[in-house]
Amino acid sequence: MLAARACFLRSPFTRQTLVSKVQAPNQGISRYFGNEARARTRTRVRVAEIPVAKKVPTYTPFIVGKGAIAGASVVGLGALAYYGLGLSSQAGVVEQSLLWPQYVRERVRDTYLFVAGSLGVTAASTVAIYRSPTILRFFNAQGLMGMILPMVAVIAAGTALHSIPYQPGFGAKHMMWMVHSSLVGGLIAPLMMLGGPILLRAAIMTAGVVGGLSTVAVCAPSDKFLNMGAPLGIGFGVVFASCLGSMFMPPTSLAGASLHSIALYGGVLLFSMMLLYQTQSLMKNAQGVPYYVQFDPIDSSTGIYMSIMNLFIRFVQMTAMNKRK
Repeated sequence: MLAARACFLRSPFTRQTLVSKVQAPNQGISRYFGNEARARTRTRVRVAEIPVAKKVPTYTPFIVGKGAIAGASVVGLGALAYYGLGLSSQAGVVEQSLLWPQYVRERVRDTYLFVAGSLGVTAASTVAIYRSPTILRFFNAQGLMGMILPMVAVIAAGTALHSIPYQPGFGAKHMMWMVHSSLVGGLIAPLMMLGGPILLRAAIMTAGVVGGLSTVAVCAPSDKFLNMGAPLGIGFGVVFASCLGSMFMPPTSLAGASLHSIALYGGVLLFSMMLLYQTQSLMKNAQGVPYYVQFDPIDSSTGIYMSIMNLFIRFVQMTAMNKRK
């Protein structure tokens, strides 16, 4: 009898019932659990009503970049129409070129011949490196060193190119010029994996932009774009830092998408303005160097050539992104 009573008192539900009967005879077990259930329900509703912070879509920086490109295109077309139709009050480079001596025209001609030659050497080396798996593996290596070593090779070749004095005829500077253009072709060789139609479309876009910008630079007054040296230097630093940062941050985050957008669309704007600056700088140097001083057309062509290649690489990326969509 005592054992049975002890087991009965040890039951939690029975003990709660006894306590409830002693303290509040009118309150039952069902009411106690009903209140508990309502309290839990209210707690869940309050948790569900906590506001969640909205995230900015990662594609917003790319939309802003496309808008900047569209606005710059409108400004470029307006400048082409304004200077091309002769609406400016000042004489353009085209009018001034009628008074150039013959040696100035030969300097400008030789410079653009080296630009065309650089593009040809780059195209040939790109195809040759793409067909060689061993060399392609060096330019398409994964990891940090795989990205840094090809760029260091191109920078070292360019520095050596500018350090060699120019001499008429085929010499050491011409050899280094071909080496530099071939290394740039190695940087472009991995892009051939995207397919021929994408590269062809990007090449057509590059040709159209370069032709239009060169026409604007030639039709504008001779010193119209020569004051952009300092802003272009700052812009180059921003784009270069964005290119480095985009290597370590994925474009799926907002910061990574912003860096990729600056490197891509900001690079298009930067190198377009640099092409205007370099074209008029070429015209000024061709006139400013005296006749008896040796003019270096290779050094003068390097800046224009690199701006064209940077525009081409970014147009390839933009075309590939649009096709992926």
